[in-house]
Amino acid sequence: MNYEQGKEINLFQPAREFIPMINEVFRTLVEVTKDIPGASVENHKFCTSVHYRNVDEKSWPIIAQRVHDVLKDYPRLTLTHGRKVLEVRPLIDWDKGKAVEFLLELLGLSNANDVLPIYIGDDRTDEDAFKVLREGNQGYGILVSSVPKESKAFLSLRDTSEVKQFLKSLVRWKEQMSNVGS
Repeated sequence: MNYEQGKEINLFQPAREFIPMINEVFRTLVEVTKDIPGASVENHKFCTSVHYRNVDEKSWPIIAQRVHDVLKDYPRLTLTHGRKVLEVRPLIDWDKGKAVEFLLELLGLSNANDVLPIYIGDDRTDEDAFKVLREGNQGYGILVSSVPKESKAFLSLRDTSEVKQFLKSLVRWKEQMSNVGS
């Protein structure tokens, strides 16, 4: 990637104007969840995540209500649900699938025959990226899940140890192919 392409990536941030609002919501969510044992809030610059994986199940409705109450004051933000996480994000037409399309186009790989994009994900929010790769016949989505589930992913792996094994296999294969050509 050359300098100009890197510069374009930094300039293309459709949620940039939301950063002050996300920071404000993050601080508020930290404050309203601090008395719930196990709750954690993360600021991911363009979105904020409220994790309740380590929270007693009886407190889940309390967390959900508090997040909803905070968001009443922010009509330009939306709430999405992941695996035991509530994600607050800007209300814009952007998802992981659009991000994959954007990066492939920016890097000049949309129609490349010598590149195979692989997208590995474990959440419902990754389905948009799996769909883009499958429908465009541009690469492979790999779902990481310990249980079988409906997905647009082409393949699946059970856990992070299988992901690691898969990636190591790709590296070994690439090294073997390089040695064959020498």
